[in-house]
Amino acid sequence: MLTKIQKWGNSQGLRLPKGILQDAGLGVGAEVEVVVEGGTILVKPVVKIRGRYRLEDLVKRIPRGARPGETDWGNPIGREAW
Repeated sequence: MLTKIQKWGNSQGLRLPKGILQDAGLGVGAEVEVVVEGGTILVKPVVKIRGRYRLEDLVKRIPRGARPGETDWGNPIGREAW
C-alpha cells in the first residue's frame, strides 16, 4: 500500500485504510507504540495487562450458570443515599 505523510495542524500523519487496521487487530482509539528500527518506522499495538491476570482469562473460568449473590455491606454510615 502506498500513502503519503500529510500535515494535520502542527503535526504530520498517515491515513491507514480500515482493512489494514483490521488485519493488525486495531481500531479507532487503539493505543500503538511507534519505534524506529534500522531506519524503518514500526507501528505496534500496545498490549496492556493490569496486574497478573487478563479479564478475558478470568471470565472464561467462571462456571456456566453461575449466579452472583448480593453482598450485605452493613448499614449506611454518614449521608449515603440508599
